[in-house]
Amino acid sequence: MSNIQSTKIRHFLTLMDFSKAELAQLIQRAIELKTMWKQGKQYEPLKNQTLAMIFEKSSTRTRVSFEAGMTQLGGHAMFLSPNDTQLGRGEPIEDAARVISRMVDVVMIRTFGHDTVEKFAEYSKVPVINALTDSYHPCQLLADMMTYVEHRGSIKGKTVSYIGDGNNMCHSWMNAARQFDFHLNIACPEGYDPDQELQDELGDQITIHRDVMLAAKGSDLIVTDVWASMGQEEEQKIREAAFASYQVNAAVMAQANADALFMHCLPAHREEEVTAEVLEGKQSVVWDEAENRLHAQKALLEALVIGLPIS
Repeated sequence: MSNIQSTKIRHFLTLMDFSKAELAQLIQRAIELKTMWKQGKQYEPLKNQTLAMIFEKSSTRTRVSFEAGMTQLGGHAMFLSPNDTQLGRGEPIEDAARVISRMVDVVMIRTFGHDTVEKFAEYSKVPVINALTDSYHPCQLLADMMTYVEHRGSIKGKTVSYIGDGNNMCHSWMNAARQFDFHLNIACPEGYDPDQELQDELGDQITIHRDVMLAAKGSDLIVTDVWASMGQEEEQKIREAAFASYQVNAAVMAQANADALFMHCLPAHREEEVTAEVLEGKQSVVWDEAENRLHAQKALLEALVIGLPIS
């Protein structure tokens, strides 16, 4: 099987940066790496390799999963925040990219504007990973797809219902619908729709709903996210009112297929976007989903840094 990486530097800024076949291979490789880890097998293909982790947005799962992942692969992860670097004093992104990428083997960025990771990648000598921007969160979708495959097999031809804000998670689910061939229902209040250009690109592969019950009907997977993302805290009360009827609860889950799963990228606000009953219920796979950030990102790091065949 051919390598996922060509001689050209590959970046992972959205799910669209890899082909459908490459993404399918990546998911299978993540499952293999998870199995090896559970069996206690040591596998260190990134020995003496360094990951620079640039955080302009705070994180729990992203930092822990990437840092632990690099350690398990035999490498080292370096945490960089604006307070610790010249980026916090206004150093141009292109200058930082040219300097940092001469000293490390791969870069991960968690920031606000998507243009920041695009510009960094443009000037970088090494692979760049988008660990979240205001527009996309592709690493989370790798973990989500891996989790669905583990529990239910292929998601191709299934129906997924995303309930909540048309934000970076929604945009990434839209890309996932294209790359993994499923239909996506999006339930959100007017004024909170996802990007119109993305909607146009997906056409009839997505359906926008204002009625949560209708969106959830016949779904194989129900997904939600917080109503106010980082940077939107001042809108919390306004959003609580706008999204009041968009909570995922037992009644919503009852509209989905009997074997439907529930996912949330976390952190979750119990009794806001999701009830504790659903989050902690038998259909919820949120803890597997969170753990799989570790293994999906190990597969991604392996592929980008050394380009091993994924089979």
